[in-house]
Amino acid sequence: MTLHTLDTGLFKLDGGAMFGVVPKSMWHKLNPADENNMCTWAMRCLLVEDGGRLVLVDNGIGAKQDEKFRGHFYLHGEDTLEKSLRKLGFTSSDITDVFLTHLHFDHCGGSVVRTPDGKLDLAFPNATYWSNEQHWNWAVTPNPREKASFLRENILPIQESGHLQFISSSAAIPDALPSFREIVLADGHTEKMMLPVLEYKGRTVAFMADLLPSAGHVPLPYVMSYDVRPLVTMDEKERVLRRAADENWVLVLEHDPNVECITVQHTDKGVRLADSFRLSEL
Repeated sequence: MTLHTLDTGLFKLDGGAMFGVVPKSMWHKLNPADENNMCTWAMRCLLVEDGGRLVLVDNGIGAKQDEKFRGHFYLHGEDTLEKSLRKLGFTSSDITDVFLTHLHFDHCGGSVVRTPDGKLDLAFPNATYWSNEQHWNWAVTPNPREKASFLRENILPIQESGHLQFISSSAAIPDALPSFREIVLADGHTEKMMLPVLEYKGRTVAFMADLLPSAGHVPLPYVMSYDVRPLVTMDEKERVLRRAADENWVLVLEHDPNVECITVQHTDKGVRLADSFRLSEL
């Protein structure tokens, strides 16, 4: 098995929203904001190459949204998912499985493309798309807080295509995903977000999605205002970080613009950053 990180581009979000109740005087050194208080974030994905399976974990915003939408989030950078796949010698048709941690637009927007005649079609025509029923139902009948993050054009074409499959529980790893050792379910950011945990080169590797967006979010109070249940996020993050420190996990960060992976350690102030590195350095 080989793991790759894939860069799909950069975008901006409000720094205060990303760090919640933590004052700007504390977080701006970690993620500097521009004159509009916007910070730059990555949309990093994970590609799992395992035998005959090529599993893509999340896929960024995609390219089908209009300029008004793109302008809200200041999409920039030279990287796209397609370019990153080509660098590794793959195309979208090679992907066998798309594992969606959750259905917010910056994690699943690349699932669907708009054809030249304006129709919506799957970006990965030969892939099975994996979600879970609780989160899917949460996304297709969204609450007012998350409605702007769950875009129907990113979600419904997957089901209509017949390529959607549900994972029934965190313990029920599908046969199509043999490289996954565990799936951690988290309910603080959104209902039933899924974090894949794998064994790789003798290490445990966890893709953290929005439970831990960046290295700057390691301290427990550093929780996003986007989370629907911030106190639950804190409890979930604490449990995962304690395991990660105890067992020396490698944590892959989806949104950190500079840091791909970290390890954490126990300190007298709680769990804190230990080391940062690229996944390819393992």
